Amino acid sequence: MKISLLVPCFNEETNIEATIRSSLNQTRKFDEIIFVDDSSTDNTPKILKQYKKLIKSYKTPQNTGNKSSAQEYGLQFLTGDVMVTTDADTLLDPRFAEEVERSFKKPGIFAMAGYVKSLPYNWLTLCRAFDYVIGQDFHKLAQAHLNYVFVMPGAASAFRVKMFRKYITFDHDTITEDLDFTYMLHRRNLKIFYNTKAITYTQDPATLKNYINQMRRWYDGGWQNLRKHYKIMKNPVRALELSLIYIEGMVFSILIFLIPILNFWFAVMFVSASLIVTLLYGIWAAWRLRRPSLLLAPFPYVLLIFINSALYLETFVKEIVLRRHNLKWFKPDRVHIEIKQ
Repeated sequence: MKISLLVPCFNEETNIEATIRSSLNQTRKFDEIIFVDDSSTDNTPKILKQYKKLIKSYKTPQNTGNKSSAQEYGLQFLTGDVMVTTDADTLLDPRFAEEVERSFKKPGIFAMAGYVKSLPYNWLTLCRAFDYVIGQDFHKLAQAHLNYVFVMPGAASAFRVKMFRKYITFDHDTITEDLDFTYMLHRRNLKIFYNTKAITYTQDPATLKNYINQMRRWYDGGWQNLRKHYKIMKNPVRALELSLIYIEGMVFSILIFLIPILNFWFAVMFVSASLIVTLLYGIWAAWRLRRPSLLLAPFPYVLLIFINSALYLETFVKEIVLRRHNLKWFKPDRVHIEIKQ
């Protein structure tokens, strides 16, 4: 099995060297490592050149402006049997390639979804780490048992190359290519294996402005892909899963703002109950990641619940009601983060 790593990048001079090193520091070496420079204007090309004996790098003719276009450009140079996709601000666990190989030895597996951890920096990244534990250890694990992983993370996914070229298209008509790819797989009933040991460490937004912009992009992409791939709901299991995700999200987002208007004391009880639930999740998250600071995450996380709910409703109105299709790619500001692996 020949495993290739494909990493699109644009102006990633802050952390790209750490990404390169993590891709080289694998217990099972990648057979091919390809970085696609989307016509960067900083020192990214210079850093890539320093590793030219160990990795391959290609530059797009001009800046494409989005990740999926850079991926499409890089795919033509890829020669492996399995393609791993990740981001240029992401570190791979030393056993990542080994876990990819183990995943694809299982019969009938077309793609693998890995496990993403948030690099520690401040209270926002702490909340994101908390969010990842809930999403991956509860929701995604349940989805995997139903054979319906909702989204393959762009920072930790892998595909069989031959089938990817046959069944996946780069339409560039949504702002979240990872969710678009996942829906395409489900439309063809292709099996996705969820591997919690295939771990990557990603850099999440470190400022509230960047956090809001990223969540807005994720929600925009969610509504875009739901509208694009609505026919997959003909399958009862998928219809149930998507209904739980989107209808529950809508109802909760409306109630969290409506209840305080209707009954103040009930709103206090509602928020208190939410805090208790998140505290229980916080205990689990702290134990799961061996990170005691996650016990504090539920308190600021309650604030983010209100922000997320407002953004959820805003993007629904914009994408579904008004049909204002947003394809503007948001790239957050980077901070230098290191992790001991």
